[in-house]
Amino acid sequence: MLHNDKLEQWDRENFFHSSTHLAEFARGNLPQRVIKSGSGAFIEDRDGNRMLDAFAGLYCVNVGYGRSEVTEAIADQAKELAYYHSYVGHGTEASITLAKMVMDRAPDHMSKVYFGLSGSDANETNIKLIWYYNNILGRPEKKKIISRWRGYHGSGLMTGSLTGLELFHKKFDLPLAQVMHTIAPDFFRRADLGQSEAEFVAHCVAELEEMIAREGADTIAAFVAEPVLGTGGIVPPPAGYWPAIQAVLDRYDILLVADEVVTGFGRLGTMFGSEHYGIKPDLITIAKGLTSAYAPLSGSIVSDKMWAVLEQGTDENGPIGHGWTYSAHPIGAAAGVANLQLIDSLGLVENAGNVGGALNAKMRAALGDHPHVGDVRGEGMLCAVEFVKDKTDRVFYDAADKIGPQIAAKLLEQDSIIARAMPQGDILGFAPPFCLTLDEADQIVTATVRAVEAVLG
Repeated sequence: MLHNDKLEQWDRENFFHSSTHLAEFARGNLPQRVIKSGSGAFIEDRDGNRMLDAFAGLYCVNVGYGRSEVTEAIADQAKELAYYHSYVGHGTEASITLAKMVMDRAPDHMSKVYFGLSGSDANETNIKLIWYYNNILGRPEKKKIISRWRGYHGSGLMTGSLTGLELFHKKFDLPLAQVMHTIAPDFFRRADLGQSEAEFVAHCVAELEEMIAREGADTIAAFVAEPVLGTGGIVPPPAGYWPAIQAVLDRYDILLVADEVVTGFGRLGTMFGSEHYGIKPDLITIAKGLTSAYAPLSGSIVSDKMWAVLEQGTDENGPIGHGWTYSAHPIGAAAGVANLQLIDSLGLVENAGNVGGALNAKMRAALGDHPHVGDVRGEGMLCAVEFVKDKTDRVFYDAADKIGPQIAAKLLEQDSIIARAMPQGDILGFAPPFCLTLDEADQIVTATVRAVEAVLG
């Protein structure tokens, strides 16, 4: 469609896009998509193309698009008070109310929430608090952080280091020295195909304990992990993984950070992934689902145990030296209040569990026996299909073949459904809005089968 403006030209000439092949985009060899509007699980571009967004933006538009309850709350807040800071005891009605709502939903042993803007900055906050905590306790050597390969925790310096994906390290001089990575709990990609699920969990635990013994428990501060691996392939943990890992961390006095940027506020069919898997974290990272991305906002939820030490630290050293200009921004907080109210009133956590369960079951039934589908997996409103060249011997395609991106492109081309080609593998990911209906879940499955057949036969 021709437009009487220069928006596409301005885009290529001026806009630095995230996670994009910059040169190819500038040369005009990558497509542009200018999104205009959205409603429910659907978005529409400025050419009038309507698409079912089966990835909810970036796992984040949980209540769906076009929710007037949230947009009106944002507008009302902006008219009354567009900004005030949260330094030195200041707050707003929205930020204080949202803090109460978050803590009412958090596990019982959590104490306070610090608000930021993105999951990346929330995890940066977490690392600073962990280091502060150990300094106050007189343990200046206990500073190393263990993360996992295939984990995603942001793209800053520390958070990009925590992220266990090559793209976020390559040519950025990451990871930083304080960060180490242990094995991902990805049973499908286990090195020893002869291992049972229980044996693989024991192997993950043994790898972690070996790292702790090698480095020294007195040097390791925390273990940072997502309840379900997200960007690393949408991988639920094998049965028994989390209780076994928690026991190791408790034994060696290592803090646990549950990165719930993706799983928080209902995506697994429970309010938090920690609740879903019986995890007892010391810090919880929240972001995307906090406002359903209607406004930027994140948070670090601090446990009772850590909070007592933070208070001790300020008694000994004065005010804590951490803060962002936009922490607890009232517009973001107002969006968060309206968003959480909407999640409750519409029963969206329950719907995420029910419709997400149906989506996963139907996807497994439709594609589980396909000769080039190695794995169909998911939990709640998360689902992934992983493709292989040879199913019997689990031979993967060459990355240059771009099988995952091809199938994602075909899904959009044939049926106007957006899924995500995940990094480091030929993996097609789905993370729809929580308002997805059973009919829309059926559309996703049917269209995915068509796309797979078109690319792989």
